[in-house]
Amino acid sequence: MRIQERGTGTPVVLVHGFGVDHRILLPLDPVIADHGGWRRLYVDLPWVSPRADGTPVASTEDVARVLRDAVVDRLGDEPFAVVGNSYGGMLARRLAHDLRDQVLGLATVAGLWEADDTRRTVPPRTVLHADPAVLAGVDATLADGYAEMAVVQSAAGLADYRRWVQPGVDAADPAVLDRLRARYPLDVDPEDASPAPFTAPTLVLCGRQDQVVGYADAFRRLDHYPRAAFVVLDAAGHNVHLDQPAASAAALTTWLDEVRRWSGSRGRLAGTAVTR
Repeated sequence: MRIQERGTGTPVVLVHGFGVDHRILLPLDPVIADHGGWRRLYVDLPWVSPRADGTPVASTEDVARVLRDAVVDRLGDEPFAVVGNSYGGMLARRLAHDLRDQVLGLATVAGLWEADDTRRTVPPRTVLHADPAVLAGVDATLADGYAEMAVVQSAAGLADYRRWVQPGVDAADPAVLDRLRARYPLDVDPEDASPAPFTAPTLVLCGRQDQVVGYADAFRRLDHYPRAAFVVLDAAGHNVHLDQPAASAAALTTWLDEVRRWSGSRGRLAGTAVTR
């Protein structure tokens, strides 16, 4: 599994969503970098970065194990925070519970909290502002992908989608995605497998108009996260951090402050041994 690193300091592992690659999370990089003292590790999941030994993944359980092993191989027992987007939010929750002794904080950005789409609670598809001129003359694949996700259509939004989302869509191996769709949920949700409350600072960032994963399923799990901030942004869909960059940056910065404060009070920032 490929991991790209930026910066120095306390590690933050960033896990992207289904069918894209790490580039969808790069708009958050300046936010974290400007906060100072954070080493960003961007993961590419198996449909864009296969296992080195060629062994295929057959389920989300496989992906979760590969991710955990890659993080442990890279970081050992070094404390770290984790950010997950969409499907990567489900994986981030699993990673945070599997390695909770060394996880300093958890953030989900339009995170997937209910993997079974027949049980998922989502709002209706909503376009608050349509602009047909934005999509005129645009490649059909790009236009359809952007239009499916955009709550407020704009030239700037299309440019962001073209830069940060479409390259990962183009790079994804459809055979791997098809295998994972057949075994998409985890065997057990992390909160049920490890029912003790997760007490590190947590951010649950959602889009009010996110018709892919919604926000209600995340809210139902909040009692498990006593240090969670639950943020639902209006005029934002599944790409909430692209739709509302300033508000998303503010939420992420507040979470980073809480992670630093909580971790520092326990002597668990970069360069400090983990107490197990």
